Amino acid sequence: MISQSNNPPLLLRTRGMAAEVAARLRVMIDEGEMPPGARIDEKEMCMAFDVSKTPLREALKVLVSEGRVTHRQYIGYRVAAIDLGDLASTFEMLHGLEAMAGELLQQRVSVTQVAAIGAKHRRMVECHNSGKRLEYFQLNQQVHQMIVDAAGNPVLSNIYATLMSKVHRARGAANTDILRWSESMDEHDAILAALEDPAHTDLPRILREHSENTASEVLAVLNRARASAPAARDEGVKPEVSREPEEVVGFSQD
Repeated sequence: MISQSNNPPLLLRTRGMAAEVAARLRVMIDEGEMPPGARIDEKEMCMAFDVSKTPLREALKVLVSEGRVTHRQYIGYRVAAIDLGDLASTFEMLHGLEAMAGELLQQRVSVTQVAAIGAKHRRMVECHNSGKRLEYFQLNQQVHQMIVDAAGNPVLSNIYATLMSKVHRARGAANTDILRWSESMDEHDAILAALEDPAHTDLPRILREHSENTASEVLAVLNRARASAPAARDEGVKPEVSREPEEVVGFSQD
């Protein structure tokens, strides 16, 4: 009988490395460093993370179960496509939730909550001014959730968080090319000003318009990327046309 004491430590180390690799890949995918349809080169990933194929493949299995990665025989692992039709529908829901939060905030937001949102907003401004796009994007997400949470409706907060998690990767993919960064920052200034106004009368409109503008830009960027995907040629990880001529890996309109 094989001793149980010799195997668990090795297994735990492998699982620990797999979890760490999965976490790092998850961030790379969600923040747009690895775009939709990108081929995941196992050899390059093993070298980059200094791990063997075992923990890498365990990590990739986790990401496949999460829908962030796909695997096909003879093709290998790729970053999962973004369904543009589903994305547009999700954004439509978010517009309404943002406006609803604005209406509730008119009666419920406290001075303390406004101060906390304002402090996070100022950190976001600092990242914008210093060109730290990734940090700005992360703070942006946090500010939006704080605003919705301040509406004091847990059901609204949970639905919003769930839908935002669905568009997070799309926003990250578009974030690398987004053209309206300064415009978005101006809109956030307007949101904070409306929050700091005791009447809060403009909040529903401003929040909804900001959500609509963000959706419009993200969808435009991803549609441009989808249109150019067949011609894209990068070194290493890149979006490619699959073996089926009619299917472009990376984006879907279904």
